[in-house]
Amino acid sequence: MTPVPGAIAADGRGAGYAADKVRGEQWQLSQLHAQQAWRWSTGSGVTVAVIDSGVDGRHPDLAGQVLPGTDFVRPGGDGQTDAVGHGTTVAGLIAGRSDDSSGVLGLAPGAKILPVRVLDAKNEYDDARIVANAVRWSVDHGAAVINLSLGGSVSSPELADALDYAFEKDVVVVACTGNEAPPNPDDVWYPAREPGVLAVTGLGHGDGRTLWAGALTGPATVLAAPGADLVGARPGGYWTVEGTSFAAPLVSATAALIRSKWPEMSAANVVNRLIATADDLGPLGRDATYGFGAVDPVAALTLTVPGVPANPLDTVPPPGKARFGKAGTTATASPAASVARAEPERAAGHRPLLSVLPAGIAVVLVLVGGAAATLRRFT
Repeated sequence: MTPVPGAIAADGRGAGYAADKVRGEQWQLSQLHAQQAWRWSTGSGVTVAVIDSGVDGRHPDLAGQVLPGTDFVRPGGDGQTDAVGHGTTVAGLIAGRSDDSSGVLGLAPGAKILPVRVLDAKNEYDDARIVANAVRWSVDHGAAVINLSLGGSVSSPELADALDYAFEKDVVVVACTGNEAPPNPDDVWYPAREPGVLAVTGLGHGDGRTLWAGALTGPATVLAAPGADLVGARPGGYWTVEGTSFAAPLVSATAALIRSKWPEMSAANVVNRLIATADDLGPLGRDATYGFGAVDPVAALTLTVPGVPANPLDTVPPPGKARFGKAGTTATASPAASVARAEPERAAGHRPLLSVLPAGIAVVLVLVGGAAATLRRFT
């Protein structure tokens, strides 16, 4: 079995820009009203495990943000080797930070990253048990949130048991739903399909409220987040990426914001708060395209949400599935609490990415399953 990581990076149109142009292109920060959310929390004191291709802790936007981790591909490593760039991008979206106005800024810049490498130089893993071992290692080494921007059509008893172990140890687990790319099925990947996991699909750029064209959806979908035209850190520079891989870390970051503001809040109530405060985009209640809706960090940090005794997602998803972009199939589950919605302040809009590479130069990195990324370089 060769499950495919949940990454499709941008569409191959070569373009590049310097670090000082990156910050203004992070449209997801305005879409999610990050500046407003940071009034209540920046994620300080929370460790987020990034189980991925490794994380380049030497990237200037991640300086001081990456803890010593581990490497299940080459045992003995500290998880800070990233031959692909995928994990570095995920980490930057969560906890990127810099001392000035340049570079990638994460949604939870106060959080720390625990890098756990499971993806090889081809951005693949060949056995779900390696992910299971990584989940257990992350739990045992202090992760309060685990981000899994990877997956495939097959799970394993070991992976299911490892996720149960994480839930028992009060850890929030977030995973991407997957991308539409042969031979992937048109349904949510594992581990996102496992009960209790926050399965995140991707939203397109535009108004940030429409499903990204390549996103997989189904009854297991829980939340949606921006997943297209995102500027990401990679070893040696930046690139634009798209895919549910890059939507998931925005939910992981929001979970970190919540856990930082309320350190005593259980993982079950963090999950409940995320789904109860989501911006419902499809049919009323949970649907098989957007789940409960788009993650809303400001609402998650400010609204009153009654507590729950258990993870509301710790059940088998309802039957049936929706194809890409369809919201007609609905699921019967609903958030454990109904909350009043306060309209957040509107943030400034974004502008198109600026190309500063000479005309005719395009460097395309093919990742896996037809995925590609536009490489950025400094000018």
